[in-house]
Amino acid sequence: MKKPVFLGISGSLRRGSTNRKLLREAVRLYGDADYTEADICFPLYDGDIESGPGIPDSVHRLVGQIAAADAVLISGPEYNGSISGVLKNALDWISRVERKPLIGMPTVLLSAAAGRAGGARSQFAMRLCLVAFRPQIVIGPEVALADSRNQFDEDGRLKNERTVKSLTGLMQALRQQIKDQVNGT
Repeated sequence: MKKPVFLGISGSLRRGSTNRKLLREAVRLYGDADYTEADICFPLYDGDIESGPGIPDSVHRLVGQIAAADAVLISGPEYNGSISGVLKNALDWISRVERKPLIGMPTVLLSAAAGRAGGARSQFAMRLCLVAFRPQIVIGPEVALADSRNQFDEDGRLKNERTVKSLTGLMQALRQQIKDQVNGT
């Protein structure tokens, strides 16, 4: 089997965000894979932009990256009990493109947040937002990283073995889903 291509989408724009770290840890625990992180710093969705200058090139680039991936990994913080505005905005823009690259795409949902629930409500909200896109959400151990600022060492590795075990299990479920998709099962 060829080396899989993963696209990570962080619902936090900060370079050092714990959601970006969690995405990178997921890929590391998966093993040999090509990984790219998406840039979702788009203008706010506005129908006048869409009908005027058109859908931004950066949105088309993201859609192309999704289409070229074997799996998409999305990790986001929890803002006011839901997903971040930047993640919702990216999904709104993606929905406006004729090409529908998320249909059937193996998709992993993760969250890292300061609160004690680790963004569990944001994962629920992500699932609701993704229904229209019809991805294949990987069902596996849920990884909602609480107190996320204190969960990584100086090298960006998760410190908690229970979290590492859950994330490893989720990535094994992704490996199986990709294998099943390749085999047509």
